[in-house]
Amino acid sequence: MDEVKALVNGLANKHGRTRESLLPILQGVVDKMRYLSSEAMTEVARELDLSAAQVFGTATFYSFLDTQPRGKYVIRICKTISCDMHGKRDVLQTIEEILKIRIGETTSNRKFTLLETNCLGWCHKAPAMLINDEPYTELNADKVRDIINEYIRK
Repeated sequence: MDEVKALVNGLANKHGRTRESLLPILQGVVDKMRYLSSEAMTEVARELDLSAAQVFGTATFYSFLDTQPRGKYVIRICKTISCDMHGKRDVLQTIEEILKIRIGETTSNRKFTLLETNCLGWCHKAPAMLINDEPYTELNADKVRDIINEYIRK
């Protein structure tokens, strides 16, 4: 808990202690800890003098603010109609077969988490996915197999 308190305090010192500081502080916690624990959200609420409900509501509204532990590599598959029309199902099936997990699950070694998310902004190069902050576009089963295998070797 001391680590969480120090992290949140440092982020509040950097970004300020106003309502407008909430999102950058939450992003900072996710960058450092990989997710927002209930302890971290409570500490943010205390530090910014907000209700825990306000912090939790903000954290759960944004899909990139994870409120559960995730794998080292978070794979986010775009679920828009553009990606769907360009073969997202084959891409998703390939990932599920390689990693032996389904949407919303994390591998037992905590290396990969597979999620679906709203538009990634790459509709013109669909289907698209992100692995952490790295975008991959114009995917097909072979291309995604090569990408995932490269991450497995890391």
